[in-house]
Amino acid sequence: MNKTALFCILILSITAAALASSPDDILGVWNNEEKDAKIEIFKCGDRYCGRIVWLREPEYPSGSTDGKPGTPKLDRHNPDPGLRTKPVMGLQIVRDFVPSGAGLWTNGTVYDPKNGKTYSGKMTLVSATLLDLRGFIGIPLVGRTTQWTR
Repeated sequence: MNKTALFCILILSITAAALASSPDDILGVWNNEEKDAKIEIFKCGDRYCGRIVWLREPEYPSGSTDGKPGTPKLDRHNPDPGLRTKPVMGLQIVRDFVPSGAGLWTNGTVYDPKNGKTYSGKMTLVSATLLDLRGFIGIPLVGRTTQWTR
């Protein structure tokens, strides 16, 4: 096979893959990397958002010093004191991502209820069952990537 034919096949394969993917491919429920939470990615207008729909431990355990044992875990690290009584279950932690090409969503934010910080973010759909979520401050080079699974 000559180089031109090989190049054409490669371009057609890339084009077919791009056309086969849809911005909605990200929709659904994802396990976080630690497998202690599930996040549902849903459409919020023309953008993509996500909320916590399951926690391995939705309530404070016996002997907890973080909250009253047996009560729902709260967003106690939120920088806004008025939101610190909001339950973590149902909390929207992914906001306003926009599709930016095949398998890529950008310009959104990710909130980490474990430390109360919000980061700029980008998401990359690696496969139908693997999503890379990168949170960063300023530029994507300075940040951390976590992998979510379906």
